Amino acid sequence: MEKKDRAIKDKRYEDKHKAERKAKCMVWGTSVPREKAEEINEFLKRYGYTKVQLIEAGYNALIEQAAEHNTDLAKIMDGYDDFFGFELEKMKKTE
Repeated sequence: MEKKDRAIKDKRYEDKHKAERKAKCMVWGTSVPREKAEEINEFLKRYGYTKVQLIEAGYNALIEQAAEHNTDLAKIMDGYDDFFGFELEKMKKTE
């Protein structure tokens, strides 16, 4: 009976805080081939990284890679704020 009571309380808590959780975090429903996922999980476990750290590091690496091909992005990443007028106009149009 205690287990059932706990489940009811948990359900009420989840229902009550659902909107708050959705506003705070996002879940990506994506799939990775099992063999690759197991390889990644083993790596994360061996070196003590989390999946969130993996995503953040991958994102940062992709930003750097993109900056190699996009001068405006590279300038922003480097904190370069001395843009020419035509560069600022071009950035406004792409936003």
